[in-house]
Amino acid sequence: MLTGKQRSYLKGIANTMEPIFQVGKNGITNNFIKQVDEALEAREIIKIKVLNNSYLDATTVAIDLAESTNAEFVQSIGNKLVLYRESKENKTIQLP
Repeated sequence: MLTGKQRSYLKGIANTMEPIFQVGKNGITNNFIKQVDEALEAREIIKIKVLNNSYLDATTVAIDLAESTNAEFVQSIGNKLVLYRESKENKTIQLP
């Protein structure tokens, strides 16, 4: 569980990031979850964009992905969301 200070720090990092995944009309598939899981291990923090043609909203996608990948839901603004999970092998982010 992230503290407020840690969440704020991660929001600052994510502010300059571009989304690396998009959720469209197909929603969240097993293959998509696997790709997000691998990206979290490699990068620790990722930003995902939910397209307008998706039947899901960003908060729903974030909660589902966080549960599926054992990640932390950092924030959701508009149609973008940020997830964080500490990497087991490639730890680069030092939380306050």
